[in-house]
Amino acid sequence: MKNTLLVAVAALAIALPVTAPVSAQTETPAPSPNEIVNMAAPEEWIEIPAEDLLVMTLAPDADGNERTVVIQLMPAPFSQGWVHNIRLFARSGWYDGISVNRVQDNYVTQWGDPNYDNPEATGEAKPLPEGLKVMGEDEYVSSFRSALPDLETWQRALLNGMIAGGLAPADFAVSTGDWDERFLKDRYAYGTILARGWPLAISREQAIWPVHCYGIVGVGRNYSPDTGSGAELYTVIGHAPRHLDRNIALVGRVISGMEHLSSLPRGSGALGFYTEEEAHKRTPILSVRVAADLPEDERPLFEYLSTEGETFARYAEARANRRDPFFIVPAGGADICNIPVPVRTFEYAVEE
Repeated sequence: MKNTLLVAVAALAIALPVTAPVSAQTETPAPSPNEIVNMAAPEEWIEIPAEDLLVMTLAPDADGNERTVVIQLMPAPFSQGWVHNIRLFARSGWYDGISVNRVQDNYVTQWGDPNYDNPEATGEAKPLPEGLKVMGEDEYVSSFRSALPDLETWQRALLNGMIAGGLAPADFAVSTGDWDERFLKDRYAYGTILARGWPLAISREQAIWPVHCYGIVGVGRNYSPDTGSGAELYTVIGHAPRHLDRNIALVGRVISGMEHLSSLPRGSGALGFYTEEEAHKRTPILSVRVAADLPEDERPLFEYLSTEGETFARYAEARANRRDPFFIVPAGGADICNIPVPVRTFEYAVEE
């Protein structure tokens, strides 16, 4: 099965255009990654369903400015038990009135009930809603068959992994046998790929899982075998802590308003929790809503660039080998977290 897939990917790879080396380029400046994204055809953008968006409203800042954070939830088959719980927490109003309780520099911002699993808790925890699911640690990962069921997505995911590694499609075309570690190499997994709009890691045993990149949202938990319910969530605000992969459930990513979570005052308690004396630093969370439950004219509209399209392939290659005027030496590759999937807002066209 692997050999058959590789032959198919090789055929696809040969058909893709390759950006010329620096020495062979004309005087016309190479487009930047953002310029490549801006050239994407409308059909290469995929709308994010309102059911997959959380709208979190923080208390206004010191100047009275409103602060809204939008989170895209992880798609099936990843972390679906926790995603179920998060929607339940939001729809029951449980998240309303909680707060940001931990901000650890270059690591995470974490929010939840200040009296729930918090070293500086001073009161009783809020009762949890009924109907929550309990997940096992085996659910931190999924399988290729369930995550990438169609051959075309398989092909593009493997090709994106190669491009991110800095190789030209022709380099992959000559590969035979097993997966080529030249382009799937990764310190924390057998390899990394970009598929279905997300950065993912893979194992030799055909397991697949989402990875900790900047802005990714995870579930706070206690010591194993606890896997967390979704009552406490965090987002990465520093260098990607990839050592947490497969140790914590990842449930989404911040796609708007990240600045409101990354710029909060740091806590001086253990692991960045606010101490009892720092209670005034906690940022209240006024509400968390599933976008599908909001009035239609209040729902945020977001779409992401398909990772299975040719524009994304060019974008990934440009991120791995920057040739736009500022850069002197192309890097020859890119970390999986340094190829963020483009996300943008949009408006529905009004027919006249």
